[in-house]
Amino acid sequence: MQTNHATTPVPAPCEVPDFPPLRVRGGRFRRRRAPGALLLLAAAALTLTATAAPGPPDPGPGPGPRSQAAPAARSPAGAAAPVRLVSAPVRIADAEAVRLLRAGDRVDVIAAPVLNSPAGEGASAVRVVARSARVAEVPRPGETRPDGGALIVLSVPRATATELAGAGITSQLAVTLC
Repeated sequence: MQTNHATTPVPAPCEVPDFPPLRVRGGRFRRRRAPGALLLLAAAALTLTATAAPGPPDPGPGPGPRSQAAPAARSPAGAAAPVRLVSAPVRIADAEAVRLLRAGDRVDVIAAPVLNSPAGEGASAVRVVARSARVAEVPRPGETRPDGGALIVLSVPRATATELAGAGITSQLAVTLC
């Protein structure tokens, strides 16, 4: 049996106007690869932490010993207890040295006894109060003090913050970049 189809008219061809090429950002392949890459990265990190044996901290590259974290930051007997950091405002005697600092820098804080002060009479020589402290805030460029000092904020363990506060009363404080 034969069916007779009615012929439908075919539309005439038309012109497609010129347009600039389309550029698709973040195509479908990028979206599919990102979760896989993150999963692979997480698996690698877990593998490294599971197989790493606890040992002495890596001194890092370079000549001579590197400064280590503040003594209060180390946990006793290798325990994995996290150390809570606090913000410690510190008055540094040399404002020009503070201008070299940026948030995120690591510094050692050094205390030198103030000459001709009653509190500094029996003080010992220069000492390091905080090692490898992270700079959290620095003064804005226009902020100056008549005495030449500058106030910075450091992120340090609570015990180190106490030492910094005490040293700031009896000594002039300076910083060195780590």
